[in-house]
Amino acid sequence: MFRRHALQSAIALVAVTALGACATHAPTSQTLADTVAKTPSLQTFNTLVAEAGLTDTLKAAGPYTVFAPSDAAFKAVPAKTLEALKQDKALLKSVLSYHIVPSRLASAEVKPGNFKTVQGANVALARAGTFVTVEDAMVEQADIAATNGVVHVVDRVLMPPKK
Repeated sequence: MFRRHALQSAIALVAVTALGACATHAPTSQTLADTVAKTPSLQTFNTLVAEAGLTDTLKAAGPYTVFAPSDAAFKAVPAKTLEALKQDKALLKSVLSYHIVPSRLASAEVKPGNFKTVQGANVALARAGTFVTVEDAMVEQADIAATNGVVHVVDRVLMPPKK
């Protein structure tokens, strides 16, 4: 009796693990632009990407890695700063492009170092176990797959260095 239940439990565990792996790594037919638009915690980022004229970049072939600030991250930005970004489209595009790296970087593949962004400046990436950081932002949700790259939701809005 015990062996039968143990076997059934083991089979169920294997099945759940296999199905879970399929669900998280299943191919997607959505571009980064579609993925960002459909991610509930990225609505502010999605709106600002459209305002900055970066939607076509996120639909392009890529591959790209997008370190997308969550809605909560944008709420932490001072209102005056956010308003200034919305008023200056070139500055907004520069700030958002600083969150995009022109290569696909899954969280498990991140190695410590500097990576050039679409904006042109470098961002520092690091990984310790399952924790990934970009500059002083922590990845909250990693590896949201898209056909042309990957999105990582971060907890801060990154500001590019002043030129």
